[in-house]
Amino acid sequence: MSPRPVIVTGQQIGAGWSPALSVAKALAALAEARRTGGEAVYWLADEDHDRAEVATVAAWNGDRLIRHRFRFDTRPGTATGWLPWTPAHQAEASALWGSLPEPLEPSLRGHVLALGQPLWDRGLRPFSPTDPAAREPIQAELERWRSLGLEALLRQQAAALEGEGAPLPLDPRLQAAWFSLDPHTGRRQRMEPGAPLPEGRWLSPGAAIRPLMQSLMLPVAAVVLGPSERAYWRLCEPLWDRVGLAAPRILPRPSVYVLPPGIRLDPGQLEALRHGAWDRLAAWPGPLPTGQFRTAEPDLSWPETVQIRFRREQERSRERLEKLDRRLHREAVTRGLGGDPERLRQTLFPFGVPQERVMPGVPWLRKGDLLDAILERMKDAVPLMLLEEP
Repeated sequence: MSPRPVIVTGQQIGAGWSPALSVAKALAALAEARRTGGEAVYWLADEDHDRAEVATVAAWNGDRLIRHRFRFDTRPGTATGWLPWTPAHQAEASALWGSLPEPLEPSLRGHVLALGQPLWDRGLRPFSPTDPAAREPIQAELERWRSLGLEALLRQQAAALEGEGAPLPLDPRLQAAWFSLDPHTGRRQRMEPGAPLPEGRWLSPGAAIRPLMQSLMLPVAAVVLGPSERAYWRLCEPLWDRVGLAAPRILPRPSVYVLPPGIRLDPGQLEALRHGAWDRLAAWPGPLPTGQFRTAEPDLSWPETVQIRFRREQERSRERLEKLDRRLHREAVTRGLGGDPERLRQTLFPFGVPQERVMPGVPWLRKGDLLDAILERMKDAVPLMLLEEP
């Protein structure tokens, strides 16, 4: 009996399941698995070593959004699965987001596994590519791949994509295709072409080759990817045939916005909200202050300095009245939305970026009814969804 097809997604593991889009990706994979009778797998990208990315998080402190960075006492280049998660880290995280489950092991990976339990309970399977039982058996095949000259194909594909004007989020002409990974310490180091693999180390593919390793370790039928991931997956398009694997189907990650209770917002209004264009959301129905403003030319008998000052004062008056216009438009929007649009903008676009890219996933993970509502909406594979917070 052949194994069930796997629908895989994943993210570099981050404190607090940051960013929240990782939860959206996980639920999208689970929804697709339920549609197709497959198995949903969450790939814990725990051999990446972008420490700043996994350690930098956001949280609300009252009405103020703050950034916080966790500190990890390990050598630079240590893969994220080996970063320690101590009682001090747990206390820091609880101060940011409230009470949290204890980590399953004293590492960042253990913290992420504990927070993800609501997803595992719904049928998503976590998978760590650094589990020795899964990783050691593929080392010989990775060694074979390294002998195939995949770097040259990656460089050719990068040049072709550049010629098309396609985005190139990573450049294989500059970034390493292979690393060595010490399974005891988690130290990950760049490998130059032709350099021997140090004894006792694992071969670790760079981001452009990692899609191939996923299909080597799992029977991947489809993957849920965000826009940047889809761009760098294009780099490995010519590599599948070379290594003898079939490329999986790519499913775009849907975007999820969680609204405060009582807000009435249409997806078509998101862009205007993001830019604070209140007049595009709901114009004030009556006369506006600027409509009552009348300009006049200065008397030519006045000294030139007074004429200049007169024009400047008129311009300042117009600018002040435009602010009053904006205040009235904001009032109109408040009536239509059921809440202050500026506060809503800060909630949905913290630091001017969609909330799923900034905020951690932990607030979503602790609300089972919200996870179920997102899953239900994902039955229809819609690309964008707005859900009211339960």
